[in-house]
Amino acid sequence: MIIPEAATPSAVAGTVSLWSHEAGDQHISEIGWMVLPAFQGQGYGKRAVRTLLEMAREDGRWGLVHAFPATSNLPSNGICRGVGFTFVEEQSLEFAGRVLDTNHWIIDPRTDLT
Repeated sequence: MIIPEAATPSAVAGTVSLWSHEAGDQHISEIGWMVLPAFQGQGYGKRAVRTLLEMAREDGRWGLVHAFPATSNLPSNGICRGVGFTFVEEQSLEFAGRVLDTNHWIIDPRTDLT
């Protein structure tokens, strides 16, 4: 959970998660996030993504981390750029029976965090 104020942990601004899964014939680590509208544009998402990637770096077991924000999601693509991800390509992914147009980003938390 993204907690904007440590003094009021009941106020949640959103979530950021890191998980591993099979993608075709590869095993990958993927990160995703969501920031509630009232908290968007205040840097919470970027700080939360950076914090989780720092934790992944310290843990040492995640390897390369992938992100797949929608091509139209300018704020999430901005987080990827601002944290140090490298753009790989645009790609279409199927999720929950829908085809989504995404940008594929990748980062190595051990070396690429900015």
